[in-house]
Amino acid sequence: MSIKLINIGFGNIVSANRIISIVGPESAPIKRMIQETKDKGLLIDATCGRRTRAVIITDSEHIILAAVQPETIANRINKTVEANE
Repeated sequence: MSIKLINIGFGNIVSANRIISIVGPESAPIKRMIQETKDKGLLIDATCGRRTRAVIITDSEHIILAAVQPETIANRINKTVEANE
């Protein structure tokens, strides 16, 4: 299994193999999840001071905040998968 890296904006890169879900930050359960992860010290803010538009949940219980839309990240993952096939 090769490592697939995805650009999540502003020079930040994440391993696509570790991503479980990409969701929007608007709902109350996601906001609670972000706060709980922050309290545990597992939150990674990759927004560079911009508005959070996507929340990436990983298999290591880390949550990554990104400033690009979830659809954009999903498209980048799909392009990487298609290129490797």
